[in-house]
Amino acid sequence: MAKKPTNPVVKKYPAIGVCGLDCGLCPRYYTAGPSRCPGCAGPDFFHKHPSCSFITCAVRNKGLEACGQCADFPCAKFKSEKEYEQVKESSSYPPYRKVMANLKAIREHGIKAFAKQQARRIKLLERMLAGFDDGRSKSCYCRSAALLDLAALESALDAATRKIKADRIPPDDTKTRAKILRALLDAAGKRVEA
Repeated sequence: MAKKPTNPVVKKYPAIGVCGLDCGLCPRYYTAGPSRCPGCAGPDFFHKHPSCSFITCAVRNKGLEACGQCADFPCAKFKSEKEYEQVKESSSYPPYRKVMANLKAIREHGIKAFAKQQARRIKLLERMLAGFDDGRSKSCYCRSAALLDLAALESALDAATRKIKADRIPPDDTKTRAKILRALLDAAGKRVEA
């Protein structure tokens, strides 16, 4: 059994991964029960996760929130941007293809500005989960919240809300509500890719 650290470090922004992952947009961040992830170096993180070289280097050794704040970024710990774009995505983890873009945004605009943008994404995701989750759509909503630009995300969510109201779909018909939102998110994703 791994030894638990006696003085665990807790980051100010656990929804932002040190390595650039969107922890606050991950399905495990919204899981109920003991398998819930507290985010990067969040409360109880070190009791649930193995050690992380990014946390050791940036948070523990340098007192940073994210690698994008480091003078040595990008260092040898990182793959090339092309490699991150080609990593196969898992439904249980946030998209890797945003890692470098996230860290560059932190470097250019600062952690507070990035955290503010992520807070908007998290609020939209929480709205999707509260009003449109049929028990099978969480991963889709998390990926959409991470990958779509904010305007497309807000537009899809607003359009779904209008359609549900116009069609008088009851709040307990989560299957229909989810189908409407997923279709709008899918269409927004295709427009982004085009």
